[in-house]
Amino acid sequence: MMKLSATDHAPPAMTAAAVWRDVPEPSRSLTTNGFQRQTNAVPVAAFCHRKDFYSRLVLDRVERGRISCFASVKPTVANYFGGLHGGAVAAIAEAVSIACARTVVAEDNDLFLGEMAISYVAAAPQNASLSDFQAKLIVNASLMRCGRNITVIGMEFRMRETSMFVYAARATFYTIAVAIL
Repeated sequence: MMKLSATDHAPPAMTAAAVWRDVPEPSRSLTTNGFQRQTNAVPVAAFCHRKDFYSRLVLDRVERGRISCFASVKPTVANYFGGLHGGAVAAIAEAVSIACARTVVAEDNDLFLGEMAISYVAAAPQNASLSDFQAKLIVNASLMRCGRNITVIGMEFRMRETSMFVYAARATFYTIAVAIL
């Protein structure tokens, strides 16, 4: 019986010529042109690096275990259908939940986001006016549970004009005390 080596089972080396062999010419040029356009894209504008680029958060009320703020829906974070993109909802929920957790957890304790659940009930349409700040959403966060090692924050997003419920979120934070040396 013949003894096989590892190189006997290795797949053939893939080269660009071997990959492109089965692709017709019009598709080849479209694909390579697309990649070249992506690599030569215009750099990101300076205003995109601002802290409130995705949505301007304005603090309304802060109490122990409770925070209320207003958020705008900018076209930069609108999805294909004109509503607030799910990633932007998650970013707003994370920022507000951390701020709410900090009202009850001491500054010398580190917070780690362990879980975040978001329910998308309806879409929040983007603001009509871009020149001035018109809040479309009211974000209310409140403490649901606070223990020695765990903090749970619940949030609800409502339309400002109609008070229609659009999103709900819950964030669970784990608390670890920093050792004093």
